[in-house]
Amino acid sequence: MEDRNQFIEKFRGEPIGTITEQSSVDEIFQNKTLRPILKLQNDLFIEVIKNQISKHKTDFYHFPAEKKMAYIEHIIKSEVKFRNSMKGIIISLFTIDEYNTYIKNSSSLNKRMMNMLIERIKNQIQLFEIVES
Repeated sequence: MEDRNQFIEKFRGEPIGTITEQSSVDEIFQNKTLRPILKLQNDLFIEVIKNQISKHKTDFYHFPAEKKMAYIEHIIKSEVKFRNSMKGIIISLFTIDEYNTYIKNSSSLNKRMMNMLIERIKNQIQLFEIVES
């Protein structure tokens, strides 16, 4: 198991954000674990969301940016199977110790994960434009 944990930590890279003595357990987990995973998996998240949008057969790509952001937030927050899939993409890159930390406070960390993911996607809304050929 140690090989997997070491590989994952090295693969994900350094923590993103500040960790101080005053940081809560959730803040440390966010900066040491969640942020690097979200950054690493960013391109995959974009493609997964594009696929989910195409399944809905909406006129999403013609929505104004505000409506696109609201739509993305809606599908991540309200579609349980989709949200669980997104969580799986994140959790699969936890070390064993991180997973054990996660299960102790999964409700709070799930909210934090999904909110961070939503904000990350909203900040890249320009990637959800129609590409004319």
